[in-house]
Amino acid sequence: MTDKNTSTDIAHSAAKFDRIRRAHQSEVAEDYVEMISELIESTGEARTVDLAARFGVTSPTVNAIIQRLQREDLVETRPYRSIFLTDKGKALAEASQARHQIVRDFLVTIGVSAGVAEEDAEGVEHHVSDETLRVFAEITRRGRIES
Repeated sequence: MTDKNTSTDIAHSAAKFDRIRRAHQSEVAEDYVEMISELIESTGEARTVDLAARFGVTSPTVNAIIQRLQREDLVETRPYRSIFLTDKGKALAEASQARHQIVRDFLVTIGVSAGVAEEDAEGVEHHVSDETLRVFAEITRRGRIES
């Protein structure tokens, strides 16, 4: 192996892990805005206590994440009121929900049970590329995998 190949391999590896790190960093924000959207849709509001219960974490943990989401202009809060999505937060929630649906539907198409597909999609949706999502959607649309 030459120095050039080693440098190329190192750069490729660094780029791959950078993409993974960015996916991990955005995963919490995506999960929270998606859940806030679902709560607002199903109950009319999203409260800290509801988020804590749904994610199995404490209210202080939720508060810390909500503060981060406020800094990122994804949510708005008002004293003694629910949590609201900004336009940017709504867009992220919609994109996250769409990614989740594509992954879930693909997994069901290839034979994974609906319950397992729903659970697995929750993790996978954050770590697949746009290209992979397009292929998942196309396979799902066709209803089968061609060899």
